[in-house]
Order: sequence, then structure tokens, then C-alpha cells
Amino acid sequence: MPHAPTAVRPLRVLVVDDEDAIRFGIREYLSHHGHQVAEAADAHQAMTQVHVTRPHVVLLDYRLAEGDTLSLIGRIREVNGSTAIIMLTGFGTIPLAVDALKLGAEQFLTKPVELAALLPILERAVEAQRNVRKVRAHLVGDARAAADPFIGVGPRIRALAELAQRVARAGRPILLRGETGTGKGVLARWLHANGPRRDEAFVDLNCAGLSKTLLESELFGHEKGAFTGAATAKPGLIEIADGGTFFLDEIGDMDLEVQPRLLKVLEEGRFRHLGETRERTVDLHLVAATHRDLAAHITDGGFRADLYFRISTLTLDIPPLRERREDVPFLARHLARQISASLAREPVEFTERALSRMQSHAWPGNVRELRNVIERAILLMDKPALDAEDLLFDAIPWPEVRHTLGVPALAGGATMRDVERNHIEAALAAERGHVPSAARRLGIPRSTLYQRLKEFGIKPSAPS
Repeated sequence: MPHAPTAVRPLRVLVVDDEDAIRFGIREYLSHHGHQVAEAADAHQAMTQVHVTRPHVVLLDYRLAEGDTLSLIGRIREVNGSTAIIMLTGFGTIPLAVDALKLGAEQFLTKPVELAALLPILERAVEAQRNVRKVRAHLVGDARAAADPFIGVGPRIRALAELAQRVARAGRPILLRGETGTGKGVLARWLHANGPRRDEAFVDLNCAGLSKTLLESELFGHEKGAFTGAATAKPGLIEIADGGTFFLDEIGDMDLEVQPRLLKVLEEGRFRHLGETRERTVDLHLVAATHRDLAAHITDGGFRADLYFRISTLTLDIPPLRERREDVPFLARHLARQISASLAREPVEFTERALSRMQSHAWPGNVRELRNVIERAILLMDKPALDAEDLLFDAIPWPEVRHTLGVPALAGGATMRDVERNHIEAALAAERGHVPSAARRLGIPRSTLYQRLKEFGIKPSAPS
């Protein structure tokens, strides 16, 4: 027997027919083409398999031994609204086909089924349902335009871009670490758009501030009456993301009791609605993000170590804006073009004084704060070029900013130069004055660090 061709993405197919020979023939043909096939001989087995395997498509015989099965279409839809249904029958009539299509079937085929023609029919039906999931994902999420998370020329952002290119295609959970406002959400969308699931849905959820019940309901969905206020059944975001990417922002804030359920999804691809006993299956790619030090959070008892190890195999650290000041002019011009276009105005420019002031600011709110400052200036100033005095900075308390090397927070009014000097001194102290080691810790070339030491008049305490 020739080697089976490999499907780009295996389909989960459920064949419901009370004739063993028909199920066998379809199963062998589809399995040979790389797809996963489950079988059922009656309605009860069919619904069990629908709950367990969450098929992408169901091949449903119209007349099982127990009678008319058109009612199964609605029951399958209740479990998973995005499952494609194709009716099979040896009694093909136009009224019967019309009834099946009205109830939600995508296709109506008469037996015997030509197997060579079946595969493209399955793929078209699944593609139609994939588009339905995309629409649903946009309704529950923010369908923002794709943005470039790597604007700049500095070594930190270029290194991040190179690493992101490698991990995007890996298909494993990815953890994004970075302060608030550094662009974790933008990077998550970029990873989806450049990964193997780019044609599927992107669904996101911010865990911060959600109660246990609300978080469980949003993630896993619920059945009618599962809790007070659950007047109707509701699908969870996890199943809406089936086949695509699920972005969990601020995962470090996830309720401790919910974490084991998420771990089960990642390890086994299984979950339950609130108020449901049967398990469902799901296949998704997780991208998680946090501003927390999760290792310390584990020590505090606020995060599970097993979940941390499951989501942190691939980790991307997004540098704060104060550590990539050479990128500020590029980001500022890019944001100014975006904001001007959204306001239907001519693009504004920045004077050298304005750019210099932005580079010297500490940006505790990172790129989000930069955008806010530029947007405010464009809205308030009707001129083609913005100067330093046009930039009004937010009064964010500096102690909110934490340094990765343990440098104490500085008082309000600290400049970028103050931050950089303290950062370098902290790195040297951590490496006992050894410049090459400090350069590696800072992620910059040794020559760059020597230049900065000369500028700041810092003398290393150990020979190089």
C-alpha cells in the first residue's frame, strides 16, 4: 500500500451509519489520507462521539435502524455550532435534501458515495465552518489591524524579532514577558499571523480582574442553569479558538483554582462546560502573556509550577522602552503616521528637540504611553511639526516601574540617562565589575558598554 499523503491539518471526522461496510470503507479511505476518523452506529453513540471528539465534520446517514435522524442535526449543533454536517442517504429526494439543508446540513449526498469526490467536499464544508469561527472570533475579540511589533533598529528589538521568527512556527505554547504597555498583545497577533494557524481564528482574553466564575464561564463556556444568571448555554472562548490561536493576557492573574483546568486543556486537549459532565476536545495554540515574575509568584503560592513549565518552554522577553531609547524616534514617527491617518490629517513631523526629549523620558507606561503622548499632541496642536514643549507627559509615579536587575525605583522626574546609568551600575555590580559579563547580561556588545562607561565616567572594579 503506498504511503499515505500527509494532510496539512488532519480533520476529525465522525461517520454515523448503521452499516458496518460503509463505515469501514469511509474510515479506511480518510485515514489513508491522514485524517482522524471516529465511528458511530446509532444516535446515542453519535452524540457520545460528538461530545468526546468534537469532530470538524459529521457524515450522518439519514436513515439509521432507529429511524429518521434529521433531529440529530440540531442536537449536534447544540454541542458544537461550528461542526460541518453532511447527510448521506440511499433515498435521495429533493424535499428531503431541502429539509436537511434547512436544519443546518452543509451537503446532501446519495449512496453509494464516490470516495474520491468525498474528500474535497469535506474540505469545502470545513472551510465554510472555519469562516464561521473567524466571524465569531471577531465578534468576541478585537479585530485590530495587524501591527509590526519590531519597529526600531536597536539590538534588543532586532534580537527579539529574530527569536520570534523561529518560535512562531514551532506550534508550542509561547510565554510573552514584559511590562504593561510594551506591546505583548501586538506580538501575540504577529505570532498568530506568522504561524501555521494563520488562517484560523485568533481569540484573546485578559485574565486580570475576572472572578473565578466569570473566568471559567469565559474560558470553558457553560450550560443553561450552571450558575445564577446562566439563562442559556454559552460556548467558551477555548472552543471558539479551536484550530486557531488563543491569547491569554495577564495569565499570572488567573485564579489558582482555574489553573488546573487550563493545564488539562494544554496537556490533553479536553475540557468541560460549567454544569456539564461530558468532556469535549479542542486543538489550539496558546500564547500567554504576563507582566509578573511568575517564578516568584509560584513561591508566593499564586501560580502552579506545573502550569508554568507547560507554558514557558518558549519564552519571549519584550524590553521596556527605556532600555531601547534608540528606537524611540522610529516608533514616534510610526505612531504619528497611524494617528494622523485615523484623524484624516496630514502626517506630522517632530523637531530634533522633540525627539531628544522623547528619548530622555523614562516611559514608565512604555509604548502605550508614547502613543498617548503623541496622540494628545496631535489633537491639541495644529501644526506640521511638533516641538519639545508640545509633548505633555503623564504624571505616572516612577515606583510603578521595576527593573529586571533589582535597581531600586527612582524618584519622579528621573531621566532616561539616570535609568541607563543605574542599570549599567547594577549589571556591573551583579557581575563583580567584569565588563564582558555585564555586557552579556545587558544584551549589548562589549564595545557599546565601554562607550557608555566612558560617557558616564564609570570605572569597572575588575579587570576586563
